[in-house]
Amino acid sequence: MIPQETVGLILDTARIEEVVGDFVQLKRRGSSFVACCPFHNEKTPSFYVTPSRGIYKCFGCGKAGSAVNFVMEYEHMSYVEALKWIAKKYNIEVKEKEESPEDIAARQHSESLHLVSDFAYKFFQEQLENTEEGRTIGYQYFRSRGLLDETIKEYGLGWAPKSKDKFTELALKEGYKKEYLVETGLCAEWEDGSVHDRFYDRVIFPIHSRSGRVVAFGGRTLLSTKTEKIAKYVNSKESEIYVKSKTLYGLYQGRKAIGDADKCYLVEGYLDVLSMHQLGIKNVVASCGTSLTEEQVQVIKRFTGNVTVMYDGDSAGLHAAVRAVGLILKAGLNARVVFLPDGDDPDSYSRKHSLGEVRSFIDTNEKDGVIFKTDLLMGQAGDDPLRRAGTINEIADTIADIPDAVKRQVYVDTLSGRFKVDADILFARIHKTRTQQALEGRGRVQHQGPDVPPEVKTAEVYKPAPTELSMLENNPVLAPSERELLGFILTDGTTHLEFEADSEFYGGEDSQSVAEFIDSALAADGISFANTVYSQTYDEYFKLYDTGESQDAIIRSLVNNPDPRISYVTALLSEEKYRLTVDMFARSLTSRGSWLVQFVPKAILAYHEKRLQQMQQELMARLKGATPEEQVSIMNQMNRVSEARRKVNIRLGREKTKKRYGE
Repeated sequence: MIPQETVGLILDTARIEEVVGDFVQLKRRGSSFVACCPFHNEKTPSFYVTPSRGIYKCFGCGKAGSAVNFVMEYEHMSYVEALKWIAKKYNIEVKEKEESPEDIAARQHSESLHLVSDFAYKFFQEQLENTEEGRTIGYQYFRSRGLLDETIKEYGLGWAPKSKDKFTELALKEGYKKEYLVETGLCAEWEDGSVHDRFYDRVIFPIHSRSGRVVAFGGRTLLSTKTEKIAKYVNSKESEIYVKSKTLYGLYQGRKAIGDADKCYLVEGYLDVLSMHQLGIKNVVASCGTSLTEEQVQVIKRFTGNVTVMYDGDSAGLHAAVRAVGLILKAGLNARVVFLPDGDDPDSYSRKHSLGEVRSFIDTNEKDGVIFKTDLLMGQAGDDPLRRAGTINEIADTIADIPDAVKRQVYVDTLSGRFKVDADILFARIHKTRTQQALEGRGRVQHQGPDVPPEVKTAEVYKPAPTELSMLENNPVLAPSERELLGFILTDGTTHLEFEADSEFYGGEDSQSVAEFIDSALAADGISFANTVYSQTYDEYFKLYDTGESQDAIIRSLVNNPDPRISYVTALLSEEKYRLTVDMFARSLTSRGSWLVQFVPKAILAYHEKRLQQMQQELMARLKGATPEEQVSIMNQMNRVSEARRKVNIRLGREKTKKRYGE
């Protein structure tokens, strides 16, 4: 773990315009910088960087955060990885917290496995590029598959020589230990304890981790497996640094393209990835010698919410696609499926067609994952009523796995007509399945909101899109008002409110700041924010405010808060949402302060009105199950709440006020 003092040094040193400027061409506009947003396509710049507050914010797509958040979002890094990236930029030495002997041994062991893999990576490349055998056999094979030198180099493709001990002898001579060679699966051990190469007489496909380190290899024989009793592919065995179920081939090379396109193509083989990438479709990955796993889908989820499955159209490919669709939907992602014509796979089809033709075919022929599964299974069921019933139940169970309730509703509405089955019957099956799954504790029913990590050191920071802000709100009724009040605090908390002498809020010469005014108004009624994320951000703000920090310093600290929710909310709300509206006010009123004097008290009144509305709803709910005596008491309370709400609406100047209960 990085010591807190080092984290503080990194955050204090980083200048957001310099960090973002490494990735985006910024243009100065006043005290800020602007650019076209790197996270979505746009022609008019709506991406702002504010150095004084250490914040970036896109008014188009809603992305917002600090320098660390930007590196995480753009490079798909964890919080710790982003800190180290920035530290390297500013030549800040990062010394991890003191490790125990066990920690040191584990780290050294892992690093030894990486070093052995790095050595093998360079060896296989050297054999391909600089030996007659590699050039005449391995290199010619890659060229025969249409691969260009740039692709071969980018993916680090190589050649394992025909000799069964050439790599082993060189590795031992260079001082690499036998146990690490065997543990990584680069060498195999005979019964007498001697070792030999696992990879020989094969072209080599290195497998990279998300951070770009080589962790494993896949080797393909060029011999005919029909006449030779030899495996077509040999893959590295699992090790401490390589877990097949969590690794995707091509992810390191395609991760940025996946994020930019907000879509991932999932294919079956190494050459499928290479040919599509070379053609220009770079947002493509493949599972590593295994069927798609839940862990691999979760890895994809870090980069996009949309996956298109492109498997072979044979029986095995159809079966694998059905299974993949289930895993993708279960993870909360959108699944689509496309099969290429004439028995082609992505590799062969990419080599026979232009980029435009391939994109056009995919766009025209990809099908929603649930619809694909429905059509396939219903076609197999034919007119057999029992098989059709079984298929309908299976599709309902697939829909039950989808975490989002709205998506479940849409699929039921779409398929009930196709099945000629009442929607209520499908929902009954879905409800039964979800309930059973929850009771069995199989973890198939997922939480509806985002998984926000409790500690930065144990997880990646959650980066919600603007439409997902509501996912952080646990009280929808009060959320808009609490968001507005917190927005005033985060944008103008230290600005003093200069009320006129005849105002009910006039406090003499000692005027209150916006933050103090809102805080005292809520404290007078013993009110705390109901939405947890807003309450936590509010409390953190006042901890810093009470130290006398400036508004910009407070915002910088909050944006760099280890809690990703606080960081995101601060970045989102501390910049005006509608700059045109703000500019309009600036032209029509004498000052920003005049605008605040008018609208901050109104925002507090609007919050009180929403709280009264919620009280009414709660009393109405209690009324239904109350005894006659309790109903009288509840109705009296409702009258009082209704009258209070009516008075608040009058003060707000609304044309239509709520009538008192019973009038």
